[in-house]
Amino acid sequence: MNDLVNIKNYIPNDSDIGKRVLNLYRVSTDRQVTYNENNEADIPMQRRECRRFLEQQGWVLVHEELEDGISGHKVRADKRDSIQTVKELALDKKFDILLVFMLDRIGRIADETPFVVEWLVENGVRVWSAKEGESRFDNHTDRLTNYIYYWQADGESRKISIRTKAGLGVLVEDGHYKGGSPPYGYNLVKSGRLDKKGHEKKNLSVCEDEAIIVQKIFDLYVRQGYGMHKIVMALDEQGIKTRKGKMFQTTTIRHILRNLTYTGILRSGESRSPMIEDLQIIPPQVFERVQEVMNTRRSDDLNNRKYPRKMENRLLLNGKIYCADCGAALIVGANGKFIEENGVKLKLLRYQCISKARKRKECHGQSTYIYHKVDGAVDEILQLLFSQLKNIPKSEVVNSGLAARQKEQLSRYKAADRDFDKAAAGLAELKGEVLKAIRGESKFTPELLSGLIEESEKQLTNAETVRNNLKRELEDCKRQAEEIQAQYDEVVSWAELYDSAEHKAKKMIIANLINRIEISRGYRIDIDFNIELEHFGISKPRLIECISA
Repeated sequence: MNDLVNIKNYIPNDSDIGKRVLNLYRVSTDRQVTYNENNEADIPMQRRECRRFLEQQGWVLVHEELEDGISGHKVRADKRDSIQTVKELALDKKFDILLVFMLDRIGRIADETPFVVEWLVENGVRVWSAKEGESRFDNHTDRLTNYIYYWQADGESRKISIRTKAGLGVLVEDGHYKGGSPPYGYNLVKSGRLDKKGHEKKNLSVCEDEAIIVQKIFDLYVRQGYGMHKIVMALDEQGIKTRKGKMFQTTTIRHILRNLTYTGILRSGESRSPMIEDLQIIPPQVFERVQEVMNTRRSDDLNNRKYPRKMENRLLLNGKIYCADCGAALIVGANGKFIEENGVKLKLLRYQCISKARKRKECHGQSTYIYHKVDGAVDEILQLLFSQLKNIPKSEVVNSGLAARQKEQLSRYKAADRDFDKAAAGLAELKGEVLKAIRGESKFTPELLSGLIEESEKQLTNAETVRNNLKRELEDCKRQAEEIQAQYDEVVSWAELYDSAEHKAKKMIIANLINRIEISRGYRIDIDFNIELEHFGISKPRLIECISA
């Protein structure tokens, strides 16, 4: 029963003419497919019903086509191998009747499927459904009826898609995995929840061995400055393979770097789950930085590209350095001269103002700067900065001026909270006088009491506004303190890595640490850092006339 009937094995018989049937089976998802002992796809229900129907009609089965996991709503006919095979066999007059379980198995695209069916009919093939009868095109009414049928099938597909997406969105928002193969770095574990059919659903769980590889991939990209191809090569050299034992591909690396799930947040379309700590492999700030790196490397805007596109370039600061006079980016140039570095003869590269090099606009600054003088000066500044940072205890950073500000904010919030409680108590007391005033037992008249209550309500509203504002300021202060602690950990890790880092890793550290470097005549250098140095008790390094031209 599971072996498909193939037209190659059919022995022609004159009495079969007009009764030769090609059965077409299709399901939209792999989950609707079963497999035989040879791991071959099968769609048993449609096969059984179609074979039973053709036997009742006295027809002869000459061929069967099976499509497993093909959407008749999303995939057009010219992309479906089975439809193309059916057309070829129809042109060769190999069968007389196309039989499907239901007509929407041919397709569900309103502006295409009825014309596919009409084409078959025009080429001498009768189209039948085991459940709905024959699809005819004898007159205008038949054509309209067919179009309406497939228009309704198309609409039903759209509604099913909307309902499915909405259901998956709710599932994800409740913190449950939507199903399918787990992303690299995770396993599937039993959840204890059952679906409508009584099957146990599964949740994600971190696979420790794979999670280490995921962390390595993120580290190579965002800290070491590796491109995706370089990451693939590095993993292959270390013998690290995919779950199927194959070499990683750049598309797989890109998918991993873009997958929000590694932050512990499940996603389905626009829906997001709360952050699930047990699923977090990559800290959110690292993931966000990776997205920033990937997006800015694709930018063609030199003045707004935070990260260099090519990490292998010898220049340490390309993509970060600008002309102080006109504000334009400095690009890489060469003048035909050579220098020797580590026994290797290399071209003498220069930074040059793009405004002057390409005559874009007037600039009175210096035209070019020898790269190793500029890179060396900035490298010296960073060495000094990192040596200072490594000597500052974390507790000193955390307990800096921000701690005093946080203490003051807390004191002000507590005072505002007391004022709010006092105003609320006063209003409650006045409202308690209302019944007494009605009975004539209060020292207040109803008119006076009404005015006092109105004024007290205004005071309470104002007190609540002040308290809420101070609460937000206090929360902002706490959040800033947490960010500074995280920033401290990150900067110290850069400091420890910088001395021994490869060139591209140094470039990535600089890309994260420095927002912009401006240089003017006489090699006057000004560095705008991405971190607030005052939080670390360090004055902003500034190198003025550090090098002779």
